Amino acid sequence: MRSKRKEAFEYGNLRMDIDWPDLCELDSATLLAAYKSRHLSPVDVVRAALDRCIKVQDALNAFTYIDFDGALTAAKASEKRWRNGKPLSLIDGIPTTLKDIFHVEGWSVRYGSMTTPGTPNNQDAPSVSRLREAGAVFIGQTAAPEYSWKTVTDSPAFGVTRNPWDPTCTPGGSSGGAAVAAACGAGVLHLGTDGGGSIRIPASFTGVFGLKPSHGRVPVYPPSSFGTVAHIGPITRTVADAAAMLRVLSGRDLRDWTQPPMAFPNVSLAPFTWRGKRIGYWRTPCIGNVDGQVATAIEATLVGLEAAGASVTEMRLPYQDELLEMYNRHWYIGAANLLTSISTRNHANLDPGLLRAATVGRRYSGVERLEAEVWRNRYGSAMDNLLSDFDFIMSPSVPILPFEVGRDVPRSSDAKSWTEWCSFSFPINLSQQPACSVPCGLSKEGLPIGLQIIGSRGADSDVLSAALCYERAFPDRLIRLKGAWRGIGAV
Repeated sequence: MRSKRKEAFEYGNLRMDIDWPDLCELDSATLLAAYKSRHLSPVDVVRAALDRCIKVQDALNAFTYIDFDGALTAAKASEKRWRNGKPLSLIDGIPTTLKDIFHVEGWSVRYGSMTTPGTPNNQDAPSVSRLREAGAVFIGQTAAPEYSWKTVTDSPAFGVTRNPWDPTCTPGGSSGGAAVAAACGAGVLHLGTDGGGSIRIPASFTGVFGLKPSHGRVPVYPPSSFGTVAHIGPITRTVADAAAMLRVLSGRDLRDWTQPPMAFPNVSLAPFTWRGKRIGYWRTPCIGNVDGQVATAIEATLVGLEAAGASVTEMRLPYQDELLEMYNRHWYIGAANLLTSISTRNHANLDPGLLRAATVGRRYSGVERLEAEVWRNRYGSAMDNLLSDFDFIMSPSVPILPFEVGRDVPRSSDAKSWTEWCSFSFPINLSQQPACSVPCGLSKEGLPIGLQIIGSRGADSDVLSAALCYERAFPDRLIRLKGAWRGIGAV
């Protein structure tokens, strides 16, 4: 890495002051400008990211694999492309992590499980292939619960992942390792999955940005055992980084039959104003209550949006009282489906909670599963109509604050399963709209709170533009771990 110094340089109309030892704090636009001007090399940045990965892993257990040799080889290739003025894309040379659920050529995917063989894959998943072709530098795999079955991050194979804001708390899940890496600067771009909130929940719990795109925008392969509630999307520290990543990820792949045969609109960050925007405030979750501090933070944000010219109307989702059962029939039957692919002799090595979920799934009949599809069809249509009346729906990303690690539900909660405290997120997996979580402040305990922004299907750019406008208009509501990152020594 370069020696410690402060340096200013210009790129186009952009002037940057960079403290070089803080390479892990830089976003992709700043890095690209530094690569082009030769003030930085991808090798410098990737080395810094790998060093940060080691520290994050030692303290918080966010990774299942760190690829030192592969990352440095890819960084050197990127350095050569930038030197020759021929970068592959606007993410060429950017340190990137991949959740331990994606197939990566040359890496083994473990799914957080003791039941997986650990043999290297011979082919990239479509999303991984798109990132590789764009020159992203893969630095490691991030931790997830076993087969990503729940929304906290601990697994039989890799243990407990901790929250950098308070290591006694969970970062959420299932993309918890990715969110921790993002919050701590261990990479810039982070690929996650979301089947019931698994991008938005850890983004909220760790104070970063996470986007669940419209279903079908990013190809899913191999198919998820949990069906079409599963989405793939970015976790980053900034909205612009997520947009840059989503541009690369978007597109059709014939291996994913669930994608529409026509292209989605291109991802863009358009000029945006809150003036005249109609916001539906989804205040009450499908089950349970909202923590008072969460409600206060969300409502203060909405007051700010009203002051900026938006109109806010309190509303409920269509079929709201039926959504938990509708989702359970999809998710728990998906768990039972997953179990059919795992030899019975290995069941004793599985997370007991996953086994219980599969047992619940087996109790449903085929008729009940198809009935849930009919419900979902009606609900999805009603949601499309609702989002023709509102520009956006907003809610807490999660109704509660981060809680104790090693538990699927908070100790003080009446919830019987994780689905019951995730009821601001899983309904949007059923209806497949794009939805993001943006940070909107801290609790009195110093724990992050997230705001969810939901848009119409296909309108991913609108959600990103709204989030970017929010990010710029309310900087006091954004939170970033800085420097040595608070709490790291408390583990």
